[in-house]
Amino acid sequence: EYPFHRRVSGFTSSLRTSSAETFIPTSVDLANGLHRPHQKPAILRKISAAQQLSASEVVTHLGQTVVLASGTLSVLLHCEAVGNPKPTISWAKNGEEVKYNDRLLLQPDDSLQILAPVESDVGFYACNASNALGSDSVSIAVTLAGKPLIKASRATMINTESPAVTVDIGSMLKTIQKANVSINCQVAGVPEAKVTWFKNKVKLPSTHHQHDGLLLIANVSLSDQGLYSCKAANLHGEVTESSQLLVLEPPRPLPYLEDLTEVLRSAGPSTRSVLTSPSGTKLTVSPGSSALIGCAVDGHPTPNITWLYSGKPFNLRHQLLAAGRILQILNVSDFTDGEFSCLAQNEAGSLTQVTSLFIQEYRWSVDKLTACSASCGHRGLQLPQLRCLLDGAEVNASYCRETPRPSLQLIACNRRDCPSRWMVTSWSPCSRSCGGGIQTRRVTCQRLTAKGSSVPVSNEACAQMAKSPVDTQNCNRQPCVEWAASSWGQCNGPCIGPRLSVQHRQIFCQAKDGTSVSPDQCSSLPRPLSTQSCWTDVCGVHWRVSLWTVCTATCGNYGFQSRRVDCVHIRTNKPVMEHHCSWRPRPANWQRCNITPCENGTLLRGGETEWCRSRKEGRVVSET
Repeated sequence: EYPFHRRVSGFTSSLRTSSAETFIPTSVDLANGLHRPHQKPAILRKISAAQQLSASEVVTHLGQTVVLASGTLSVLLHCEAVGNPKPTISWAKNGEEVKYNDRLLLQPDDSLQILAPVESDVGFYACNASNALGSDSVSIAVTLAGKPLIKASRATMINTESPAVTVDIGSMLKTIQKANVSINCQVAGVPEAKVTWFKNKVKLPSTHHQHDGLLLIANVSLSDQGLYSCKAANLHGEVTESSQLLVLEPPRPLPYLEDLTEVLRSAGPSTRSVLTSPSGTKLTVSPGSSALIGCAVDGHPTPNITWLYSGKPFNLRHQLLAAGRILQILNVSDFTDGEFSCLAQNEAGSLTQVTSLFIQEYRWSVDKLTACSASCGHRGLQLPQLRCLLDGAEVNASYCRETPRPSLQLIACNRRDCPSRWMVTSWSPCSRSCGGGIQTRRVTCQRLTAKGSSVPVSNEACAQMAKSPVDTQNCNRQPCVEWAASSWGQCNGPCIGPRLSVQHRQIFCQAKDGTSVSPDQCSSLPRPLSTQSCWTDVCGVHWRVSLWTVCTATCGNYGFQSRRVDCVHIRTNKPVMEHHCSWRPRPANWQRCNITPCENGTLLRGGETEWCRSRKEGRVVSET
């Protein structure tokens, strides 16, 4: 049914073998290597066959493909290896160790025999040869005539050093950037299957992969990450296997950390902050304050960060912010001077960044003095200037409130005789209160000694230093004035009470000789009143009211009644102008009345009110 030798998906296919056999080592030169001592293992491959066996029994060597037929009763897979020491042979199927049973037999010559093969026996069988010097492995495909078969692995490989790495399709690969990655898609199938590569379900152009199902990704970067799929297809069907490629980037330092800026804005201006670095930074803080230490790193995947104090984990009061990238020390006094470090780790490597913490102590200083209170004489004093210092720099004195203040002693200064100078007494009282007077004082030349005594000296000694002050001056030169008033006017102003009104007079400022002057010149003198209350019979008035009229309705919402209101003279009882009574509130002259719901029979016939009926009968009801 099948030719004796067939090329299938890159492997030699043979159902029958011959006696004319030739073997070639896969990794060693046979002529020079078989007798060489201390040789690494090398598995031999059979590349030709002439002797034919029954189709029911298939005997093959590694590097070939076995296509099972319906009459196949046994498959014998030969594995011959050379090496010194003698290699140990083991078998694996699809990457997992073969579990031997009554159908899967390990022969004395290390061949693997499959009795009564079934569809579940289809797969890739690998012979592994190993000794102390190394190992070698060669695969053989056992398949059915039909749907293709892909040799897949379920391993996970992490490459952090090698510049080149090769994996079988189906593996998970995590590798550093710039490495050359090869993904091997070993395919078996009859007829031969066509291999197509995809990245994230998008077909890759043929320039991305080489022959025999090997995909090469050179100089990988983060953009090469993704799911790579190998699809093998022939006329009987197709099969797909995929590998996930993750590109690793070891932790690296960053020059800034945005999260630290945000946290600082909410923490307030008194909180100190610093970024760690590989070479180390320095943070100087005051006792009792808080601090923020940032670990600005990047990497792929995102590094995990561990904080250490003096090289060890710590459990003193702290908080971790921004996914552990910021260490908040709530009170630096819980620590002593030391080194904080952040250890950033991911699968690609690790990075340690450090900062040194220095806690400054506040202290009082008295190394400066205030200015002397006097330039000469006996009263000059200086007070030591108390300053709060932090690292030699002056800070607000409140920072030293926890530190005891040193005692301060006054220091005498400039204790020497003063130069001669003019001394004056106070001015005498003015000789006149207005109109111009004279004041005098005493002017002498004296010298104040270092002992505090004042010694008179000649005027010439002071005249050399300054001009003599005057001993006489004019005073109270303003004219003598007073307030004057006219006679009171008539008591005829507006009424402000019973028989009570107001009267007025004129007030003016004048000199002693009677001449009128500006009121401003009398502003310093008490000003007489220009208005006063007075009695007058004209204001003997009051409000007079009449009785209320009969309500215009006995019920409902429209009843009202009125009365007369007049301003009348108390004595004559005659009406006068209403403004004479305005000093008292005017009584109301109308009001609502009988504001109650109407009952049956209360209204007049036809719904007329009493007021309307009185109108018809000619009776007059006052409305004012």
